[in-house]
Amino acid sequence: MNQPQKDPKREKAYDCWLAYRRLEDSVANRYQAICSEIVVMGQSAIMDMAVEELKRGLGGILGIEPRILYGSADVRALALGMDIECLAIPVKEVEALSHDGFIIMGQNGGILIAGKSERGVLYGTFSFLRSMQTGMSPDTLNRIENPAAGIRMINHWDNMDGSIERGYAGNSIFFRDNQFISDKDSVRDYARLLASVGINGVSINNVNVHDQETRLITRELLPEVALLADIFRSYGIRLYLSINYSSPIDLGGLSTADPLDGTVQDWWCQKASEVYSFIPDLGGFLVKADSEFRPGPFTYGRTHAEGANMLAKALEPFGGIVIWRCFVYNCQQDWRDRATDRANAAYDHFMPLDGEFKDNVVLQIKNGPMDFQVREPVSPLFGGLKKTNQILELQITQEYTGQQRHVCFLIPQWKEVLDFETWCDGPGSTVKNLVCGKVYPQKHCGFAAVSNIGDNANWTGHILAQANLYGYGRLVWNPDLSSETIADEWVRLTFSNDPEVIETISKILLKSWETYEHYTSPLGIGWMVNPNHHYGPSVDGYEYSAWGTYHRADWLGIGVDRTVATGTGFAGRYHKPNAEMFEDMNKCPEELLLFFHRVEYKHRLKSGKTLIQHIYDTHFEGVEEAEKFRTRWLSLKGKIDKERFDAVLERLEIQIRDAREWRDVVNSYFYRKSGIPDEKGRRIY
Repeated sequence: MNQPQKDPKREKAYDCWLAYRRLEDSVANRYQAICSEIVVMGQSAIMDMAVEELKRGLGGILGIEPRILYGSADVRALALGMDIECLAIPVKEVEALSHDGFIIMGQNGGILIAGKSERGVLYGTFSFLRSMQTGMSPDTLNRIENPAAGIRMINHWDNMDGSIERGYAGNSIFFRDNQFISDKDSVRDYARLLASVGINGVSINNVNVHDQETRLITRELLPEVALLADIFRSYGIRLYLSINYSSPIDLGGLSTADPLDGTVQDWWCQKASEVYSFIPDLGGFLVKADSEFRPGPFTYGRTHAEGANMLAKALEPFGGIVIWRCFVYNCQQDWRDRATDRANAAYDHFMPLDGEFKDNVVLQIKNGPMDFQVREPVSPLFGGLKKTNQILELQITQEYTGQQRHVCFLIPQWKEVLDFETWCDGPGSTVKNLVCGKVYPQKHCGFAAVSNIGDNANWTGHILAQANLYGYGRLVWNPDLSSETIADEWVRLTFSNDPEVIETISKILLKSWETYEHYTSPLGIGWMVNPNHHYGPSVDGYEYSAWGTYHRADWLGIGVDRTVATGTGFAGRYHKPNAEMFEDMNKCPEELLLFFHRVEYKHRLKSGKTLIQHIYDTHFEGVEEAEKFRTRWLSLKGKIDKERFDAVLERLEIQIRDAREWRDVVNSYFYRKSGIPDEKGRRIY
């Protein structure tokens, strides 16, 4: 007899960090005394969501069904509202509150959650429930929180056929068979997940806009787009669309998409008016142009500024912005050409245009100059651009970091990027301060990241990959949060407040990025992956291709000379003292040594090891560390529900198998290149 299918929405893996487990201790008793009534001041769609979330959270955590009252704040209860003047909040606290910020404070023996906007109240609600679930006492809740930046966005690379480019967790939750999915329950649940960590923008389609997705801005499909916008709006999230730059040709029947052509400009103005008639609060357009065969202004001899500004003018009357990706490089490079360096491309394209973009254009800059590698330096556009709105682009989906078959907690990597000191305006000119508008004035700034979710019942394929989505939201809300704090929060919310569970899973997460780096590509060289799908080892996979990603290994050494003195000059793109540090092999951080320098295998690192021995050792160590992840996870058997325990264990087994493959392929490659044996006599093929 066939067993009935479980509703995936009832599985703990589906609930992610919002499962709301029951607390039964003295702290829970104190909350029960306060939260039996919820006093609501103000009504709107988003406020309704905040009330529903409180009811859901209090029911799960405390086992109570609170009474909902609308009106005065004089009741000693849990109160929430956005009428700041009527809530008896001290003037100093009110002045410290930003539009999306919130305040949680004790008042009249109860607890008040307030904001200047309905979004602030919603964010405060989620923060309150997060604090309760992690066991914080009501006495410790008093605080004011403001988001660090205005744009906190997720980019989806979903296609209307249902596939997801670089998607590792199933198919799209928006599209299937070139149509919109009729059941929107998953979209609502996803919007709730994003709002819980303060995300306020989402683009729903791939930046590589194909024929079907080009039609998303047509009258035929805009009603369906508007339905998604309605869902996200109810959680304080604005919807964006990726557009095809050649739409005037593909949709409008024009002979050109030249941004300086008057008929093209008029077409986009009319199209913007039509789009905003369906979605009045559309965030704007996301554009990938003149990169990897995408159309753009280069076709007509125009600059990126001219191309972006044309679209920006069309969106300006409606308050929309143009987010213009800086991932632009020559992907048809002759591998024999050692002077052209892909790392220089974005800097060379956009630095000369600094100050030429309209104030509703935002440049979206990848964290590194290459392509989301496990290790690469910070893009020198951060600190280079001084007169242009900019946001930092990260990749939550693990394209080059294990594709959600391997655990790789990316928050430590992102922290290194955010904390990088650019020295563009003296000390304090960190990347996080730049993209939060604290160094140079910017009308629009913040963060974007490529989504890692799909229609898998657990959202992310690997359950531990949920920590990257959660961590991204928490980090862009507050870039000063530590990796340890974020890991601790996520484990408590997702699994348990049990100290052993917290310590064990946190250790796995916090070690995982370094472990992945150990058994893959060494010291910043990157790549070494199978072409196209980018999974698994292939040391020479891109070495003789047109994509411009080389390691240049021979029998003497490995690495790319990017110095000013003898190489491609990339090291000189940074401000002093970074330029001097990267230029000098003896000062260059060793984790980036092969990115900036050509190094002989017999060169001795600061550890005293030769480069070749370092490669051997780290690849053996990486496998050992992956095996320890499995051992640690097995110690939690019985402390985690069987469904999630088994699912994670299965992924860890895959990781160990693949780590061994990486180890053997990479070590054998360099042994055969160099002829230098492993000092420890381990088996290398």
